Amino acid sequence: MDLDWEKLVKRYVWNDERTPYLTRVAKLTRTQAQYELFGYALLVGVLFAALSVASLSSELPHGDAAGVSLYAFTVCCAAVLLGATRHPWAALWCAGAPLGLLAYFAAWGFHPGLETGDKALLVAAVLAWLLYSLRVVAVARAWQGLAGPG
Repeated sequence: MDLDWEKLVKRYVWNDERTPYLTRVAKLTRTQAQYELFGYALLVGVLFAALSVASLSSELPHGDAAGVSLYAFTVCCAAVLLGATRHPWAALWCAGAPLGLLAYFAAWGFHPGLETGDKALLVAAVLAWLLYSLRVVAVARAWQGLAGPG
């Protein structure tokens, strides 16, 4: 049995149509942009839906601050709107989520069990997410002018 690894990777991991993350925004088709916006909205929506419920716990460093849960819920709602309407304002609100996480880290700190390297890795991941979020905003802004059916 001979497996064609390149074909499998191309089919399940990297697909020009469904995973166009290295394609410039101006070169995207509507179908590619739709897949990218949907994937981002799904990831952010699920993450912040769970965060909005988990942040209701008084065991977390922020205590009984309902604002954390409310903000997480608004990001979840914006992600749903982004997935449904592809509106740039919803993308912009979702793009603020990494900044919200950085503000949370600055205000209440990190989990006490995290080492310095873990904290640095977490901050680097959030900053990378912020950079990618700027691309998502650009894709949402360009949505109306993209070629292809939509």
